[in-house]
This record gives sequence, structure tokens and C-alpha cells, in this order.
Amino acid sequence: MLYRMLSLVVSLLGGMVAVKLFNRLWTRTRGEEHAPDARDLDRGWREVLLAAGAQGAVYGLVKAATRRLAAQGAHKDLVRHSHTAGRTTGTTRTEAAVRRTRERVPVGRKGR
Repeated sequence: MLYRMLSLVVSLLGGMVAVKLFNRLWTRTRGEEHAPDARDLDRGWREVLLAAGAQGAVYGLVKAATRRLAAQGAHKDLVRHSHTAGRTTGTTRTEAAVRRTRERVPVGRKGR
């Protein structure tokens, strides 16, 4: 439950960072305060698609970075507290968590 709440907060903060980063990038490269909206018919296809692609790339980068940081934090937490888990079976909590994750993720769907 705590992990889900922290994940939500990190996702929201990551979204805010992505918006700020993209706006700063767009302002520096194009000299405009705002990126063109797809509904703005005064802008050309090239400009609108360039803005959408750049925005998607920045969002994807921030999303991957926040997920990676969250996974590393969860892994460190599991390793730190693994001394109490798995005493009867001889496996650590981390090994058990990895095994459960592998069982839930269908082949070919990893990373989504």
C-alpha cells in the first residue's frame, strides 16, 4: 500500500518535471513560450508533429527515469529487510519477489 502511494506521488512529480523540462527545451530551441497545439490550424504539420514527438520523448525519458529510481529504491529496501524473510525455505525476500514477478509477467511483455 505504501509503495503504491509513493509510486503515485513520484509519477505526479515526474509528470510535472517532464512538463517543465519540455517547456524549457521548446523555448530554448524554438524561441516560443508554448509548443503548438494539434488543433491550431495556423501551424503546419511538420511543426505540430515535431512538438508532439519531442514532448513524447521527454515524457518517456522522465517516466523511465522515475520507474528506474523507484525500482532501485524498492530493491534496496527488499535487500535491507531480507534477513527476516525466507528462513524456512532458504530464499531471501528479494528472490521470492523476483520469482513472483516472473510468474506474473507473460513472456514477451516484460518492461510494460
